[in-house]
This record gives sequence, structure tokens and C-alpha cells, in this order.
Amino acid sequence: MEDTMFTIDETEVILNEIAEEMPQELYNELSGGIVLREEMKLHPKSKDNDLYILGEYHSDSQLGNFIAVYYGSVIRSYGNYSLKNYKNELRKVLKHEFLHHLETMAGEVSLAVEDSIELEKYLESWGKSH
Repeated sequence: MEDTMFTIDETEVILNEIAEEMPQELYNELSGGIVLREEMKLHPKSKDNDLYILGEYHSDSQLGNFIAVYYGSVIRSYGNYSLKNYKNELRKVLKHEFLHHLETMAGEVSLAVEDSIELEKYLESWGKSH
């Protein structure tokens, strides 16, 4: 892997490019759009400061529906990736959050259940290794 670190401005440009690739229908009821936040966000159940929240879907009565992507978390996880791989990881994060948006609009919870299962696997594997 090359030693690359992407700035928040570069990341925003990449994220905008990816967002433009997405079908317009995905943006229905996503009134707050996509927001790139500077911070690194650890998952509350992180056991060794190694479980980052890369993105979140928010449905808020006052702020509307929006997707937040956490630059600090993405950089900690993928900052030394090549441009192509960094962009692919950002694309995965955005697609994941759009799926949360679509499921919320449809009253579906499959992805939330899947996320919970992945968290349990993380917790189990951490417990076995410590």
C-alpha cells in the first residue's frame, strides 16, 4: 500500500463524485443530503478504539433525513489506500447509508439487523482474543 493521506477537501470532492453516480431516486426524502463531518467517531461498543463509525443515516423531525460521513473515521480506516481503493471504500459507505435511508422510508429493518449481527461478531471475536 502506498502512503497516501487524503485531505478533507479531497475527500469531499470524491464523495461528491460518488454522490453524483447515485440514481436521483435515492435522494427522495433525503432533505438534508450528504454531510461530510470532520470528526472521527468510535462506536460506543468499541473495545480497543478500533471500531469506527464511518457513516450514519439520520432521520430527524427538525433536521430532516440526511447521511453523515465521518472523515476522521474514514481516514483512520482507509487513509493510506490508493485513490481507487479509497474511492471504493467511500462508495461502500455511501451505498450502505443510502440503503438505511431506503429501508427507513419503507419501514424495513433488515440492514439494521445485519449491522447488529456484525457488531455481535466483533464483540465475540474481541472476547476470544482477550
